[in-house]
Amino acid sequence: MPLALLALAVGAFGIGTTEFVMMGLLPDVADDLDISIPTAGHLVSAYALGVVIGAPLLAAATTRMSRRSVLIGLMALFVLGNALSAVAPGEISLLAARFVSGLPHGAFFGVGAVVATGMVAPERKARSVSLMFLGLTVANIVGVPAATAMGQQLGWRATFLGVSAIGVAAIAALVVLIPRENAPAPAAGLRGELAALRSLPVWLALGTTVAGFGALFAAYSYITPMLTDAAGFADTSVTLLLALFGVGATAGNLLGGRLADHSLRGTLFGGLAALVVVLALFPVLMRTPVTAAASVALLGMAAFVTGSPLQLMVMEKATAAPSLASSANQAAFNLANAGGAWIGGLALAAGFGVTSPALAGAGLAVLGLGVAGAAWAVDRRAATTATAHERVVAAHVPEEMERVRG
Repeated sequence: MPLALLALAVGAFGIGTTEFVMMGLLPDVADDLDISIPTAGHLVSAYALGVVIGAPLLAAATTRMSRRSVLIGLMALFVLGNALSAVAPGEISLLAARFVSGLPHGAFFGVGAVVATGMVAPERKARSVSLMFLGLTVANIVGVPAATAMGQQLGWRATFLGVSAIGVAAIAALVVLIPRENAPAPAAGLRGELAALRSLPVWLALGTTVAGFGALFAAYSYITPMLTDAAGFADTSVTLLLALFGVGATAGNLLGGRLADHSLRGTLFGGLAALVVVLALFPVLMRTPVTAAASVALLGMAAFVTGSPLQLMVMEKATAAPSLASSANQAAFNLANAGGAWIGGLALAAGFGVTSPALAGAGLAVLGLGVAGAAWAVDRRAATTATAHERVVAAHVPEEMERVRG
């Protein structure tokens, strides 16, 4: 694997850290800015909104630039957003800074996936994407706990200065490690990139991302009350248990990348099916501390097995112009975050029990399997039509040759 993938992983590590660290810093930020914790929660939404808006817009706006330059520019915007967060004087300015921090997120992963797959042999494409995503999953194990501890000891502003420093290191790695010839400007241009989004297979792949990762976030958004109220863990144990989720996600990400290089569709179906089973068993697994801890790791593993296959599938369905479609997949991931949390909250508010969000997630995972099945059926029909057309053409070739001879 090219060393240049390390540069993408460093950028992903910084992005993953800043995305999830706000959850742990909400009480500190709320106290410092004299706002309520629910109001401070809008800072999480501001980042997600930046991702959803920035992913397609920045990918579209940079279609004439080399992908290497785009990645460096996106990481510079990331550094700016986090530096502004560190010096924001109040709630409104911090909301704006968090929005700016989220803007480059989706486009970085989208364009980065295209660059990563372009540097390896075809049989290693999924693995290259998984190695870039490795930075994101490792951030949940190392980056987020360390950044949270830094914020609690030195103040939350120090956390965002530290994340800015990670962004600067990522820029240096991108400049040094990514060769110019491996990240040229897209040939299709904006019109070609937009044309890719008119494809039904692309939208089915994006729909699978929304449903599949919506299943994850329906449960994960409410994992703390499940662990404390159902499994009986103390509040102080939750941080360590969430690190288990990061361990499972990292293992699932690496496993998914390796398996998808052998069978992309099979890995996707297998991962979604595993997610259905794990989420459906949550009410049982949450009855004892040991099985509850195992379920957190299994949830991360089952969900992130599908990460690389979904990213690669979107890119393959938009082969002529993958950058915008690949970035749109990251927007779909964040829509899944918001939508899954909302659906899980509805189950909880309806009084179905503290583990009911997991069952709602299982339903979403079944929906994801259905959308993935529809995508498979569309591909089969297109392949059958193409084969029939080739047979018709082949049947007429001898006639045409005879006519020419005559």
